[in-house]
Amino acid sequence: MLLGKVVGTVVSTRKDPKIAGLKFMVVKQIDVEGVETGSYVIAADAVGAGVGEVVLYATGSSARQTVLTDRRPIDGAIMAIVDLWEINGEMKYHKYQDVDEGDKT
Repeated sequence: MLLGKVVGTVVSTRKDPKIAGLKFMVVKQIDVEGVETGSYVIAADAVGAGVGEVVLYATGSSARQTVLTDRRPIDGAIMAIVDLWEINGEMKYHKYQDVDEGDKT
């Protein structure tokens, strides 16, 4: 799984029936410091994420391992919304941090 930030949505009114009903989000990969590092990925949202949220996502065959994406032609899936992470006892991100502390992602 990878860390990413949801930066947008994708709407498609005409699509293969196997992906009908799925919500698609644009995700930008981030590193453990919250810095954007990778390219953009279009991912099926299996957990109800929103724009601006930090998420865990998977690509490739792992993206088809959620209940929502099972046996569907999906190459990227959001599998979790991140509440916080810490490394070596240092808080790197907290979803509910005070606004005054600034946005770390």
